[in-house]
Amino acid sequence: MSSALIQHWDPENHHFWRKEGQGVARRNLWISVPALTLAFAVWMVWSVVVVNLPNVGFKFSTNQLFWLAALPALCGATLRIFYSFAVPIFGGRRWTAISTASLLLPALGIGMAVQNPATPYEMMVLLALLCGFGGGNFASSMANISFFYPKAQKGTALGINAGLGNLGVSIVQFVVPMVITAGVFGTLGGDSQLIVKAGQPAQMWLQNAGFIWVPFIIVSALAAWFGMNDLADARASFADQAVIFKRKHNWLMCWLYLGTFGSFIGYSAGFPLLIKSQFPGVNALQYAWLGPLVGALIRPLGGWLSDKLGGARVTFWNFIAMALGVVAVLQFLPHNGQGGDFTGFLVSFMFLFATAGIGNGSTFRMIPVIFLTERQRAAEGKGDAAQDQAVRDANKEAAAVLGFSSAVGAYGGFFIPKSYGSSIALTGGPEAALYCFIVFYVTCIVMTWWYYSRRNAPMPC
Repeated sequence: MSSALIQHWDPENHHFWRKEGQGVARRNLWISVPALTLAFAVWMVWSVVVVNLPNVGFKFSTNQLFWLAALPALCGATLRIFYSFAVPIFGGRRWTAISTASLLLPALGIGMAVQNPATPYEMMVLLALLCGFGGGNFASSMANISFFYPKAQKGTALGINAGLGNLGVSIVQFVVPMVITAGVFGTLGGDSQLIVKAGQPAQMWLQNAGFIWVPFIIVSALAAWFGMNDLADARASFADQAVIFKRKHNWLMCWLYLGTFGSFIGYSAGFPLLIKSQFPGVNALQYAWLGPLVGALIRPLGGWLSDKLGGARVTFWNFIAMALGVVAVLQFLPHNGQGGDFTGFLVSFMFLFATAGIGNGSTFRMIPVIFLTERQRAAEGKGDAAQDQAVRDANKEAAAVLGFSSAVGAYGGFFIPKSYGSSIALTGGPEAALYCFIVFYVTCIVMTWWYYSRRNAPMPC
């Protein structure tokens, strides 16, 4: 199957899968993974850049800096709505290559803009919005990979794609603080900026926060264009996919995915600021990358467990664990600026990141099973042709729901940090926000149990 366009794809056929399908699916998955990792890195790069803008001479207010950090999440979440439907319209190979190449715009733009402190705030806002391209890529990437794998392996495949893709959040928070301290690109990368660090003058190359991703983006986009495949069976118009807005389970899974991925990306965005506000004596950036790393690495385990035990069962118990994790965080926070235990706080948050990662994998495994079951039920007794069509329709609907639910979930990257800020502003601490998170997780527990995991549930998965 060397052709870029594959005319027939039937992963549920065991003979086809063993002889041809498995190798092609793996190749597309392993080209997709680094492309998605880069997308997450570009999406979250502002979380590190904004901390350093005042150091190199930018005179933006604190509120302006917070908006620069929040805008990529808002833009990325909104773009996911459109990216959700892109793969069946344009093809997975084409869209992966194009969407990956689009990351060059914010990467190069940031590299040039931060070298001049006179760069207007409006330009920085535009670049922050362009970083949303990285957030949008997740929806199309997951939809694309879902087409390649049989139902029994979707959880593991989607968990690998998303889990290793999510590593981009941890990578950017780990790599950028290092590369901005050296002239990685020599004269080609521009002059250094002088800053004062620990009372001593030092050099910084903040432009490397953008430039460092450029060569990798180029290689990844070319690999996608020449190494991936488009599936003719996956082709569908927007009208064909828009049927998901009439499906009840689309909206239910959006709510549950907001609880899992929304927690992961929201906690990732808000963790450094929460540490800084509650434990001012701790270097927040020293620990910020650990949580996203834990959540990303464990996500494939959530998909694998769901393939073995059932997605609904894993999701149900995982939401209980997430609620208990927030309770643990509350126990270790300082109160009125007094007390607090940073070690307990950090361990509790690592547990929250881990459970968010497992839930990311388990909820995404539920979606293909739900829609395949629903379409097959509707085609019962109507013959083999109707059953074959049901499988094709289910794959297209599930891919659209994977993308659309990821769009809804991504808004957690904005709401969780803003909840912390509002809670601290109104009550003096983040406790009110955390209690709201517990209530939200309880609604997810009840919803998962009632519709999916209880005995005789209407849609066991």
